[in-house]
Amino acid sequence: MFHGIYKGKRVLVTGHSGFKGSWLALWLRNLGVEVCGFSLPPNTEPSHWEKLGLDIRSETGDIRNLNALKKVFAEFRPEMVFHLAAQPIVRLSYQNPVETFSSNVMGTVNVLEACRTAAGVKAAVVISSDKCYENRETLRGYTENDPMGGYDPYSASKGCTELAVASYRRSFFNPADYGKKHELLLASARAGNVVGGGDWAADRLVPDLMRAAEDGQSSVLRNPSSVRPWQHVLEPLSGYLALGMKLLEGNADFAEGWNFGPASDRIVTVKEAASMLAASWDKIKVTENPPEDAPHEASLLRLDCTKAMEKLHWHGVWDCRETFERTAVWYRDFYETGSIRTEDDLKTYIASAEKEKLEWIK
Repeated sequence: MFHGIYKGKRVLVTGHSGFKGSWLALWLRNLGVEVCGFSLPPNTEPSHWEKLGLDIRSETGDIRNLNALKKVFAEFRPEMVFHLAAQPIVRLSYQNPVETFSSNVMGTVNVLEACRTAAGVKAAVVISSDKCYENRETLRGYTENDPMGGYDPYSASKGCTELAVASYRRSFFNPADYGKKHELLLASARAGNVVGGGDWAADRLVPDLMRAAEDGQSSVLRNPSSVRPWQHVLEPLSGYLALGMKLLEGNADFAEGWNFGPASDRIVTVKEAASMLAASWDKIKVTENPPEDAPHEASLLRLDCTKAMEKLHWHGVWDCRETFERTAVWYRDFYETGSIRTEDDLKTYIASAEKEKLEWIK
């Protein structure tokens, strides 16, 4: 897969102990990559990262500590960096705005600075969010050229993250100077709402539903009519890896910002998503009772992924029903038997992509 570009490479993943980072670390390990993770300890119990038990180098540290980052870069000498470490929860950003901005903005700047001053880094992909855009809740999907913004501290921090990436790319890693003044290509990736097994974060739809189901309780939907670009965690990861492949191949045209989200016909409401999850695990029960004093959260969010489809030849593989079915079954099996279906889901996803004849499968 990915033209074999990753096999034998040294790849650093920040945030590897988190939900999305742990899935990425597993996939990279299966590609024959020498992986080093840099992250705070897992902040949920259970922890997907700990349950996976991957045999990779795992460094505990805070991306806000530039010296600690530089030390790991100097020791591990990564050729590729995937930066996922962040404070990822909208509602938590209202409670801890300073931590959100310091982690997501200055933490990213520190990672970029470590890339700039370390020897041998050839490519870096900074994982941002679909919430980085100035969301006017329009029916059209946001394209990579739309302005950055953000109502809540989390969304604004992601808009700032994108501006920091763009500044470093222009100032230090300008694609026009690649191979002349520098040897590093930098891109950013903005994904839609990601679901899948192993997420136990607070104030997210799927973890909240699964915890309530295990406890025999009904879960309250805060925003049942809100529309989100739902996708299985493996969908954007395939996009990040496909993008990283292009950068490692030295294609400077791909050192830009990229959207990775579902097709427009795979975007459903929170209520519809919960219903599809419940279809695969009958213990999932929901009620609708939006709190009157809840902090603002966007009710409509869409991404236009035409650029990734046309230039990277990337698109999603699983539709909504399969996405939510596999997610619900992952948790059902975990709570009922203690099994972890992550490897099985990865194998099944790759097989589905082979049938689609996607570019990255080669």
